[in-house]
Amino acid sequence: MSIARIAVLVSGGGTNLQALINAQEKGIIKSGKIELVISNKPDVFALERAQKANIKTAVVTKVNGNKEQFEQDIIDLLEKESIDIIVLAGFMVILSESFTKRYPKRIINVHPSLIPSFCGEGFYGLKVHEAALAYGVKVTGATVHFVNEIPDGGEIIMQKAVNILKNDTPETLQKRVMRLAEWQILPRAVEKVSADIISKK
Repeated sequence: MSIARIAVLVSGGGTNLQALINAQEKGIIKSGKIELVISNKPDVFALERAQKANIKTAVVTKVNGNKEQFEQDIIDLLEKESIDIIVLAGFMVILSESFTKRYPKRIINVHPSLIPSFCGEGFYGLKVHEAALAYGVKVTGATVHFVNEIPDGGEIIMQKAVNILKNDTPETLQKRVMRLAEWQILPRAVEKVSADIISKK
């Protein structure tokens, strides 16, 4: 049976990567397999998580701020491993239009809000949850979407809502959104996209 080859791009601790590894072990992700983890920073815990799961890792850093070369180095790695799907899991780099156009409906990202709320440039990490609490919304959540040239602007694949509690802080909300939404829908979306890709192979 053909299987979609997955690369995960990371910048930090790799909690979403761990959710994907766990889902793969449990058979939630069965149409795809994580073949490569690329970090734009050396010495992040996400790389250790990948190594522990016997997944090939690579570090690609921007030299002298050269974004074009940085993206080309990532493309070279993706092509060498014949990658079908790219998952951005806490990857703190906005990819250029030329990069995203190269992989239409092949790059997916998880964002910690219900898009179109609290998304776009500047909305990442705790900032998203701070904005949701400041605005006073009663429900937030997470969204998995395809990546295009507009930050958080691609087609939505899956969403899951999470209620905001009275005493929430940005930190407690972030943890709950991860546990109840991000870690649930990211693996399911990866499986869905993997199954779609192999059905067309």
